[in-house]
Amino acid sequence: MGYITSAALEETGYVVLDSYNQELDPKEWLDIEYNDWKSSGDTRFAPLASAFGEIECNGFWNHVPPRTDKDGVWIPSQVEKAPILTRRAQEPGANVGRCRVIELQPNTYADCLYNLHQDDNNRLNPDGTGWVVRGFFNLSDDKDSFFVLRDNRTDPSGETRIALPAGAQLLIDTQRLWHAATHVGPDPRYCLITSWTSGPELDAYIEKYHGNPHAQNVEVAQDVLDAGQAEQSRRIAARAAALAARGRIEQAAMSEA
Repeated sequence: MGYITSAALEETGYVVLDSYNQELDPKEWLDIEYNDWKSSGDTRFAPLASAFGEIECNGFWNHVPPRTDKDGVWIPSQVEKAPILTRRAQEPGANVGRCRVIELQPNTYADCLYNLHQDDNNRLNPDGTGWVVRGFFNLSDDKDSFFVLRDNRTDPSGETRIALPAGAQLLIDTQRLWHAATHVGPDPRYCLITSWTSGPELDAYIEKYHGNPHAQNVEVAQDVLDAGQAEQSRRIAARAAALAARGRIEQAAMSEA
């Protein structure tokens, strides 16, 4: 049967939407409550919608009953402090799952490459329903920072690097693409992340804001790209070796028990 997907995402897995003037909006993300929740870097998250309307960030499938990343419950205390961010997340009219603001501390391009990951948006998602993707609205003005997208975590060919000034809006199939942000700093980066269900509402939203599947790549010096790629390989190999060693230690302990 297959899932309902957005044709606009078929070619590259992402679109860049028209930017909006973030300077006209208050900095609501500074007023909401954050949880320490680590994801692709030194991060905290402030949920606006969660599985049951509580200030927590767990995947919907880790609750009872477990379910897919749809039908998020808005958190009254957070929505009251961030009504404009809430309206932005609701604007497409598509079903909303998790909705939260990420706070990311400064990192390097090498950190970003090591932290590249795919999301598990569609765990438990019934066949024949809308495919869950994610919207990213950059809130802070991070002109020197950029989002990195890859089809393959360790393959730099075809890497996409998208600039992140205030008001930048991206829509990404984050279960398809490996992704993370390089944030130069010096202050934290803030971004509104919303899980949306694909369908006619989301298609109309993409069309309204002229979704472009071909972003202009942020230019990065070749020596920085090469060093980042080498460091990613080194860290992945070191982690694999550490896990293998731990496995051997645990296996030896079990045999002695």
